[in-house]
Amino acid sequence: MLIVSTPVVCQVVERETGLLGQHFDTMAPHPVVQAIIDLSAGAIGGAACVFSGQPLDTAKVKMQTFPALYRGFIHCVVSTYKQVGLSGLYQGTTPALVANIAENSVLFMSYGFCQQVVRFTSGLPSDAALSDMQKACSGSVASIFSSLVLCPTELVKCRLQAMYEMEASGKIAKSQNTVWSVVKSIMKNEGPQGFFQGLTTTIAREVPGYFCFFGAYELCRTAFADYMKCDKDNIGMFPIVVSGGFGGACLWLVVYPMDCVKSRIQVMSMTGRQAGFFKTFMTIARTEGVRALYSGLTPTMIRTFPANGALFLGYEASRKLMMKQFD
Repeated sequence: MLIVSTPVVCQVVERETGLLGQHFDTMAPHPVVQAIIDLSAGAIGGAACVFSGQPLDTAKVKMQTFPALYRGFIHCVVSTYKQVGLSGLYQGTTPALVANIAENSVLFMSYGFCQQVVRFTSGLPSDAALSDMQKACSGSVASIFSSLVLCPTELVKCRLQAMYEMEASGKIAKSQNTVWSVVKSIMKNEGPQGFFQGLTTTIAREVPGYFCFFGAYELCRTAFADYMKCDKDNIGMFPIVVSGGFGGACLWLVVYPMDCVKSRIQVMSMTGRQAGFFKTFMTIARTEGVRALYSGLTPTMIRTFPANGALFLGYEASRKLMMKQFD
């Protein structure tokens, strides 16, 4: 049993893992240093997230964009493997890596800054602990900044992941199979603004999504701390992974239809300019049914625990290590 219930054991776990201790509310010696630590730890967490869940993310995007083409998650994975081999499940890994590193670097750096804004507006000292709800609000606002760097990289990723289906269905004449070929195509046909196709939908997804993400993560950590009778920053590796997975599950359950619309807009914009979020949402619901808005949810939910658990574990471990240098 990994969950223990005494302060003494918590201290032993802390010594053994080296993971635990200071968390979001600990202040670095200087705000610039703190921002660099948060940015670096977010980048490490983002990389861990991609490596642990890329094939399932590929299946999600394919099912979102072509829901009538696949009977389910297993059929999508098997069909992709038969069509283009194992590499097909890792299409878009490079832009996914760039997207997640960029998103989580900016997200966690902005998260620390937004927490300071919340403290200031609430009249709290700069080192005061925030409530779980205040942290959820901080994460929600921080996601607006991360959306600006996420949208262009996620656009390239989604197009690469659905390229085979776009060519096979006759929607495009010839597929682009590399990151650079997709980037050149966007610049040539759509200009720089083409990289921000789906930005409004991305923000509409991120703001409520990250409120749920950080809120559920913090609530779950608090529950573990209460059960273990120790500080929530000293709960250990396994509870951090579970809390991260729980936060990710809550995010996707709330915002999945918006993510489906975003993927559809970003992929289909290869054929020409697409309608906005609301019109695309209503068109999918009216012509394909509400169920189409949840196509690909199964691989997403399977992916969320290892991927988001790895995200927070990578973030917490690296941040702890870097913070130690300034203690």
